[in-house]
Amino acid sequence: MECWNNGIVGRRTHHSIVPFFQYSNWGEAPNLRVEDMKEQIDNLVKLQGIETESNRIRSILSNVTQRLDSLSSMLNEFEQTTKDEELRLDDLEKNYRSYKSDIEMNTSRLKKSQERLGFIKTNKEYQSLLKEIEDVKTINSQIEDQMLEGLEQMDDIERVLADRDNEYKKLSEQVNSEKQTITRETEKNNKRLAELDAEWKRFSSKIDPQLLKIYFKVRDKAGGIAVAPVKDAVCRGCNMNIPSQMYNDLRRCDSLKFCPSCQRIIYWKDT
Repeated sequence: MECWNNGIVGRRTHHSIVPFFQYSNWGEAPNLRVEDMKEQIDNLVKLQGIETESNRIRSILSNVTQRLDSLSSMLNEFEQTTKDEELRLDDLEKNYRSYKSDIEMNTSRLKKSQERLGFIKTNKEYQSLLKEIEDVKTINSQIEDQMLEGLEQMDDIERVLADRDNEYKKLSEQVNSEKQTITRETEKNNKRLAELDAEWKRFSSKIDPQLLKIYFKVRDKAGGIAVAPVKDAVCRGCNMNIPSQMYNDLRRCDSLKFCPSCQRIIYWKDT
């Protein structure tokens, strides 16, 4: 029968032993027949497997909301970028209409000034009106340049928006498809988790209460993994060698044994 001695379990660094966890006597393992002990150890292994799978599924389920939010955020960011481009296009169109109105107003003003030229009597007034006409023409020319630049920008944005419209349809289909996949996976995982919970209750009920109590204590101290296989005399919980005599005894599965390094419950596994 194996039991725990008081002491410190450690991991070796370059300079010293760093405490991993402190343990005390977990209580005596039940005194069972060899056949019963083998069955108990087998049930512990199955219980550990159930818990490992359950924890993996719970971890996935805990990220479902984040995954869905991430997909929605990706679509929202795309929509916002498109809206920004549409607002930019709207501003350019407003500016274009304003420029056009200024051109029309200046053209009307220019026409009236040119009509007045025939009625000017002094050279000074004539030169002043000519300058006014040239100034208006210069302003119109500048406005026309701005209108042309605005048209080019509007054409570019309209092409971008046309492309983004196609991209949005593809992205929307992709996001909806992924959301449906996540929903199906979530339903499947919830169903499997319920099955595992039932299996956990079934196997835990088969384990000796004293042994189950030890299992819980080791699990809580060893990062959730209480049972580890030993292959080729190496504990797969901490990848440390176990003594050869312990390895030989382990193959008999007639008593509860613990890894000398990580203190997990260990069992022999055929390579």
